[in-house]
Amino acid sequence: MTRRIVSSSLFILFSLCSSAQERVLTLSEIFRLADENSKSIRLHQLAIEEAEQGIKVARNAYLPSLSLKAEASYIGDGYMTDRDFSNGIHAEMPHFGNSFVVKAQQVIYAGGGIKSSIEQNKLQKQISEQTYLDNRQNLRFLLAGYYLDLFQLRNQELVYQKNIEQTRLLVKDMQAAYRQGTALKSDITRYELQLQNLELKQTSTINKLNVLNHELVTTLGLEEGIRIVPDTAYLQHQLIEERDEKSWSEGIQEAPIMKLADIQIALGKNQKNLIKAERRPHISFSITNELSGPILIEVPPLNNNFTYWFMGVGVSYNIDALFKGKRKLKQADITLMKLQEKRKLAEEELENNVHEAYVNLQEAYIRLRTQKKSVQLAHENFNIVRQRYVNGLALITDMLDASNTQLDMELQLANYQVGILYQYFLLKKIVGTL
Repeated sequence: MTRRIVSSSLFILFSLCSSAQERVLTLSEIFRLADENSKSIRLHQLAIEEAEQGIKVARNAYLPSLSLKAEASYIGDGYMTDRDFSNGIHAEMPHFGNSFVVKAQQVIYAGGGIKSSIEQNKLQKQISEQTYLDNRQNLRFLLAGYYLDLFQLRNQELVYQKNIEQTRLLVKDMQAAYRQGTALKSDITRYELQLQNLELKQTSTINKLNVLNHELVTTLGLEEGIRIVPDTAYLQHQLIEERDEKSWSEGIQEAPIMKLADIQIALGKNQKNLIKAERRPHISFSITNELSGPILIEVPPLNNNFTYWFMGVGVSYNIDALFKGKRKLKQADITLMKLQEKRKLAEEELENNVHEAYVNLQEAYIRLRTQKKSVQLAHENFNIVRQRYVNGLALITDMLDASNTQLDMELQLANYQVGILYQYFLLKKIVGTL
């Protein structure tokens, strides 16, 4: 009864899987779809656009500023007295007052502050670009891992399916032998339990495929219900660069995390320039035109408008920056030293990561060569057992065991090929070329 329930569940799962629209994708197509549809990628692209706009805003400081001021007011009557506040006299005043001021100003010299501010925004844009590249490398490596996991899980599903079919055949043959009195009931029970265990593992594998497929579909922005199928031929013919460890280590200087560290150091140096700009005089040219009325400095007041203009050069100097700026410069120097040490640490960690991944890649090659030999031996063993079975010198269980061993060795060979690709993709991700 239990076996029927499991078989029914598997039938439903296979029906759902078969009803889903399958789409064969190569890894490069996965990367392209991620660049186009990933929300994480889009977020970092917006950060770059935001930084670009920040550069334009900073450049506005080079442009002249123009201000307009218009004012209307009510003026009350005046009251005039002697110095001892005696002999007060009421003075009639024009009650409507107006003022209109136009002022244009152009910065001539800002101590290098404007240039440093623009440079700071440019560096912020570079940081956004390198953060985007680093995020894309991380996302691509994650997707590559998912892609290889899909390939392995589909292999596992195939293994379980083949083993289930062979176990069912074995149970059927043992039941026939039991009726003839040449097999024990306990042997049949043992293989039925094994069959249920295999069906349960197959169900678990299908569920893992479902979860992994859903994550990929969501990240890539595909329609719900699509079942992504790895391109087996693409994985088998994926070219791997033959590079030694030294060439991989030399490539870390171009890694996004290293470039990001270099930009942060440049940003720290630019911060010192901004502090130094505060300690320099600021020079600006301005021209002003003012129209106001009435003229209240006359007695009696004149109910007229008076307009005048003037222009000149202004110099401002923040004196307290002379002694406050020293502490800021000291802090900036310490920050710069910290950023330089941070870069050295990042370089050291990348070199260690490259060494570990390279060693693991070489080990993966050894595993693959060993597995190829195992596959060869499994084929030879299968042929020997098959010949013995035909001649009546081996049992059907020996035949099925040899077949299972051959199948397992072949599928493990594919998994070891995937292991090589994983280590290769890890190296490319470390140096930022995935």
